[in-house]
Amino acid sequence: MPQPAQDAPVPNRALWDERARVHGSTSTDRFYDVDAFLAGRQTLYPLERRLAGDVAGRDLLHLQCHFGLDTLSWARLGARVTGVDFSPVAVERARDLAARAGLAATFVEADTQRLPAELAGGFDVAVATYGVLCWIGDLDAWMRGAAMALRPGGRLVLVDLHPAYQTVASLDPLVADWPYGGGQAHKETVTGTYADAAVVTETHEAVEYPYSVGEIVTAAARAGFTVAELGEHVETDLDPRGLLPEGPDGRYRFPFGDSHLPILYSLVAVRP
Repeated sequence: MPQPAQDAPVPNRALWDERARVHGSTSTDRFYDVDAFLAGRQTLYPLERRLAGDVAGRDLLHLQCHFGLDTLSWARLGARVTGVDFSPVAVERARDLAARAGLAATFVEADTQRLPAELAGGFDVAVATYGVLCWIGDLDAWMRGAAMALRPGGRLVLVDLHPAYQTVASLDPLVADWPYGGGQAHKETVTGTYADAAVVTETHEAVEYPYSVGEIVTAAARAGFTVAELGEHVETDLDPRGLLPEGPDGRYRFPFGDSHLPILYSLVAVRP
């Protein structure tokens, strides 16, 4: 892949290089518990496992794989896995983690908006989950890349934060400070990491992009996908943003009057 010019840094690369260094590397990080994973813990949630189906013996591409915990969890389910991430730090850590876990996996350093041509037509399933598209400036290019990597009949499984939930800054009082869609770049200064409040990091500029459900589904259609399933989930096994109360049943809900708003959406799109 062509390397960016020195005076044109890749947006968010420095942020995710540092996060790849610190995530799962401290005793206080329970979000990425590497020791538990190495002891056999499964990091995948029932939602993405149901949508992907039985992956045993199938070629699976994990987009924006970070340092490989979920990628290697798919490998434990029998998939032949390839993870892609734009952070060289994440890729190096993922390869090391695969060796420590004794799992076969390929990790590729690449921007998911410009996937390498050698990945074309190589996969039965492409998966991307939790905190994915908000980092993507060119949604159409991302969808085209996923479609390019799949064989005919292959499926994209996308599970991500619902745009309605992403607009919310606080629950009580209910404050919304983020657009619902539009795709325009929004910059902010970020210190620390969502995975471990005790970790002190450098200050980085983060660039994020809000997309509506309609914009995401339309981009999938423009890339040639057929939408097989679109879900909006008001009860979830995790709260990706840490704003919601955990119910007595261990699940999370986003209260809104006498009802609930969606926390996650899921998309299954098939390459014809």
